[in-house]
Amino acid sequence: MQIVWFKRDVRLEDNAALMGAVATGQTVLPLYIIEPALWQQPDMSQRHYVFLQESLAELTKALEQRGSRLIIRLGEAVEVLEQLRQQFPVKGLWSHQETWNGWTYARDKRVLAWAREHGIAWQEPPQHGVIRRLKNRDGWAAKWYKQMAAPMLRLPTALPPLPILSSDALPVPHKLGLRDDGCIARQQGGRTAGLRLLKTFLHQRGERYTREMSSPVMAFEACSRLSPYLSFGTVSLREVFQATEQRAHALRGVSAEERSTWGGSLRSFSGRLRWHCHFIQKLEDASRIEFENFHSAYNGLRENDFNEAYFTAWKTGNTGYPMIDACMRALIATGWLNFRMRAMLMSFSSYHLWLHWRQPALHLARLFTDYEPGIHYSQAQMQSGTTGINAIRIYNPIKQGVDQDPSGVFIRQWVPELRDMPQSLLHTPWLRPDLCGDYPLPIVEEKDARQNAAARLYGQRKGQNYRIESKAIVEKHGSRKAGLPQQKAKKSRKAVVSPLQQELPL
Repeated sequence: MQIVWFKRDVRLEDNAALMGAVATGQTVLPLYIIEPALWQQPDMSQRHYVFLQESLAELTKALEQRGSRLIIRLGEAVEVLEQLRQQFPVKGLWSHQETWNGWTYARDKRVLAWAREHGIAWQEPPQHGVIRRLKNRDGWAAKWYKQMAAPMLRLPTALPPLPILSSDALPVPHKLGLRDDGCIARQQGGRTAGLRLLKTFLHQRGERYTREMSSPVMAFEACSRLSPYLSFGTVSLREVFQATEQRAHALRGVSAEERSTWGGSLRSFSGRLRWHCHFIQKLEDASRIEFENFHSAYNGLRENDFNEAYFTAWKTGNTGYPMIDACMRALIATGWLNFRMRAMLMSFSSYHLWLHWRQPALHLARLFTDYEPGIHYSQAQMQSGTTGINAIRIYNPIKQGVDQDPSGVFIRQWVPELRDMPQSLLHTPWLRPDLCGDYPLPIVEEKDARQNAAARLYGQRKGQNYRIESKAIVEKHGSRKAGLPQQKAKKSRKAVVSPLQQELPL
């Protein structure tokens, strides 16, 4: 028997682990393990679990249509696998390589030790463009493109039937310690919903992607909204990339004007698919960045200044800055927010409120239905100024409100206390506190907080030791674009550091 352990790859299509097991010609046992200890980690939430439940229900139906079944077991992974080994002659274990949070990394070490102890071959094919045991970033982009351009894997229409085997019922969220988190407008889980979004984005919604992705008013429609489906693996990154390439190729037959707008948006989106793996690769290469600063010069800078009152105001959307509060409340209710507004939330917590990035990052992880640790912690540190290789970019929440929500549509939707505020005061309601009602006054003075944060951070960027460590970080984690199609970059080992304005496919 070959066990296929589904993890962050809840699909049958383009599934290298499943295909590898099927190719052995032996009985294949599709398995998903609900691990209570994972769901008790501080980065997990009910919205994640319910999205997973919906995705597993669809996977179950897809397997049954092929004559097989999904076996669900509740427990610790090694214990579940050992029970199956004692019941059946297990010869192999298959799962995709996983670059996820620190808990899963430690769990996989235990599973590997178990597999070696019992002589079971654990096969872990890559799921996307992240490369395990990568020596350096030279040539990474070319390897990513080769992986994305390879033919997708197609399952046979029928799978061998399973012997009689029990399956546990999915526990309700509160049995795992998950409480209602107020996500009243969460995206639906499952592969069907993901494919529907991919189709409408590539053929209808995505034409103005490049122009509208930064505004929360338009981004909910203009962005692909595929990120949760990529995070849970109900669709594969390769099929999204290839569908995008096919759509771009088909544009050759349309008008020049349509080709211009669509072409730019599709190129931009395709590039962000690569950035998706670029950031996950950072966590694969340095798992410590989930917990520690990229650059040691920032150690101790914020840790002892954590203000719980500021943190509470920020995470509940009550800072007194309308754009910050509207974004946080929208995120709580929907589980999604466009990249620029995510960056602004993180920037405000780290700079204006001077909070160490770790606790705000965990809070956002619980809110993002599409939480992907490799992207999440790299971006949290990037927006907090602790990478040592990126420019410090502090978002002004007043300016962002004026620029991205000039008519106040988004703010009025999510901050109802300000619905009757005159347009001229909507982004600065504290100028008329008599009209604010229950809405709070700003918890910090924006300009002073921003300037103080910049001064303290720039003060750390001095000295030869700082530059030496920064150079090493660039060498290990910086982007190289050489090898991509139509790339005219010079042959050089010099890294291209990812700019802050790079916005991922969210």
